[in-house]
Amino acid sequence: MSSLSALNSLLGSSSSTSNINLSAILQAALGASTPGIDVNSAVSAAVTAAEAPEDTWESQQTTLQNQATALTQLQTDATNLDNDVQALNSLTGPLNATAVTSSNPGVLTASSTAGSASGDFVVVVSSLATAASFSSDTVASPTTNLPAESITITPTGGAATTITTGNGVDTLTDLENAVNSAGLGVTASIITDANGSQLAIQSNTTGAAGGFTVSSSGGSFGFTQGATAGNASLTVNGISVSSASNTVTGVIPGLTLNLLSAPGINAPGTQVTLSVAPNVSQASTAISQFVSDYNTLISAVNTQFADTAGSGQGVLAEDPTVQTLQSDLLGSLDFTSTTGSGSSATVTSLASLGISVNTDGTLSVNSTTLNSALQNNFSQVKNFFQGTSLNGFANSLDQQLTSFISPADGAFTVDLQSMNSENTTLQTDISNFQTNVITPLQAQLQSQYSQAEIALQQLPNEIKDVDAELGENNSSSNN
Repeated sequence: MSSLSALNSLLGSSSSTSNINLSAILQAALGASTPGIDVNSAVSAAVTAAEAPEDTWESQQTTLQNQATALTQLQTDATNLDNDVQALNSLTGPLNATAVTSSNPGVLTASSTAGSASGDFVVVVSSLATAASFSSDTVASPTTNLPAESITITPTGGAATTITTGNGVDTLTDLENAVNSAGLGVTASIITDANGSQLAIQSNTTGAAGGFTVSSSGGSFGFTQGATAGNASLTVNGISVSSASNTVTGVIPGLTLNLLSAPGINAPGTQVTLSVAPNVSQASTAISQFVSDYNTLISAVNTQFADTAGSGQGVLAEDPTVQTLQSDLLGSLDFTSTTGSGSSATVTSLASLGISVNTDGTLSVNSTTLNSALQNNFSQVKNFFQGTSLNGFANSLDQQLTSFISPADGAFTVDLQSMNSENTTLQTDISNFQTNVITPLQAQLQSQYSQAEIALQQLPNEIKDVDAELGENNSSSNN
């Protein structure tokens, strides 16, 4: 017996079914005369409910990602600060830089390297280093045919080279190319003016060793010497110096002298004083940069523990690495220099440099006090940061920061590795849950809801059959 026959039999056995309308009942129950299920929506809703555990895991992942981002920024800020203190602790850094001033920069300037000895040096420039030069006779143009000549160029201390004109080297342009390709340590160039064209030949280097001569055999086309090669002549603190170049190195350790003119030629004994002193401006800039980067880091750390406008603390408030960093940074400010400055030292702490600590742990700089210390007690400032053997404040803070930022085993590195590992584990849990639970469940629900949908779609026809049979039963009972 079919379900419809069974229902018909049931209804036919009851005297109270004469007024039953199954279509109306189904419409009232389901809200539609044609029942149906949105299978995809139903499956999606059920799967979403089943995925609730993943929400917790994904929330944990978001927290980890936010923590890693914040910690990476702190790592960057700490690295910037560490670069500052390493520079302050370096023998070639700003605290060892020197500046050179010249009493007559029109005659002589100089530059220095880190570690140059401070002091005054008296220089007298008697002559500049010169390069030898020759110029040819004038011809009409660069393409004018030249007479047949044997032109010989002889570098000082070198072998002579002869170039013959009128035999493939026919013009001034040809001769220019032939000289430049001969590798003689000279450069030829054509100079053209209202009178015509000439070939100028000049040594590539200054100094007596760079000299050369030019001669021609025929007498129809010759060369005239314009300048002779010579060394620069100067004295430094009364000691005679000869230099093949106007850029003089090695005479004063760490200094490069740039000779610009030689008043000593016409006024023997004209002195220029070079003063070498610590580069106060560079040191001040470096110290100010340290303060700025310290403030960036400590402010970022403090933000993790502040409940701003009731929004709660930062994502790293419970991280022991960040808690230790804050403690170490604040503790580092108490450093006091006790060696190398003498009993009368006045620069032994950050405070004596004009660097004060604010209530929030940030630093402020009194530029007047700092510049006074740099101008009047530079050696003490240097000793505070570098100590007697690179064991001062800069080294102390560098070691503390390195314990956090070391790429091998720094606290930041270890912390970030732990976060990454935990995030990977959570992602594995999510993937496994999707594979082992959600995917099978989704397939099962899709099948079940689809079958239910098919059954519901068949109901209207069965209801019509039921209604028809009910009608027949009613007619029979009335008769």
